[in-house]
Amino acid sequence: MNKAGVGSRISGDRIFNGFNMVFLTILTIIIVFPIWNVIVNSFSSAQAVAGGKSIFWPAEFSLENYKAVFRDTSIWMAFLVSVAKTVLGVICHVLFCAMVAYGMSKEYLKGRKLYTVMGVITMFFSGGIIPTYLLIKSLGMLNSFWVYIIPALFSYYDMIILMNFFRQVPESLEEAARIDGAGVWRIFIYVILPTSKSALATIALFHGVSQWNDFMTAKLYITEKALYPLQMKLYEIIVQQQMATMTNPTSVTVTTTAKGIQLATIIVTTLPIIIIYPLLQKHFVTGMMLGAVKE
Repeated sequence: MNKAGVGSRISGDRIFNGFNMVFLTILTIIIVFPIWNVIVNSFSSAQAVAGGKSIFWPAEFSLENYKAVFRDTSIWMAFLVSVAKTVLGVICHVLFCAMVAYGMSKEYLKGRKLYTVMGVITMFFSGGIIPTYLLIKSLGMLNSFWVYIIPALFSYYDMIILMNFFRQVPESLEEAARIDGAGVWRIFIYVILPTSKSALATIALFHGVSQWNDFMTAKLYITEKALYPLQMKLYEIIVQQQMATMTNPTSVTVTTTAKGIQLATIIVTTLPIIIIYPLLQKHFVTGMMLGAVKE
């Protein structure tokens, strides 16, 4: 290739890279600015929010919104419920999906094709909200903490991810364990799970975010406020703000105070996920690459 061709290609690459940098910078600003605006307004006074003064930086810096959030004992209770259902839900979900995936990863499993067809059907069709509600009611799980855990125990999609990973575990490891006298459960606990940390962390992160952000379960099946998770409490705050605005639209103080508390609650609810995600990012990236490379 002559020098002119090389120079033209380099110039084209620079233009392409420059365009990508400009485009991604604009896209990043579009994504980040609303989040930053929520943070800014949550640290601003009610008057500053009402006057639209807080855009890029807090105007009339105030911690009153966060003080109101942490003074509300119901928010603390909702926070504990969210933490409990997320931690317990993740542990139960990951272990249950892993047990099913380990069995499904074995070609000698009887009825394996039938189980696969049944699982795939559930990925395309569901019973609907009303039949599901009637089932939950018949099982006695209305206004029960276990309604957050038991219906979410299994996901066929998560099972597929784990099953494909378990297939990549060398059969020689299991054979060596059998020679040493290990049974199925010991192999699963001491061989399969320790060698599958990346896949397990990926599923844990997926389900953890889902559990933490879920409020529809509480909306449909929970009426006792003591069992409300944090997201349901946030929903209540938003509804109360809307009702206050409809009842007295000229009251700036009531509206902006409720809005400030709402924004502060949003920050409090998202902060745990923001903290946890970087800790699992390495395993998450590895887990997402499952099956991407074939040797």
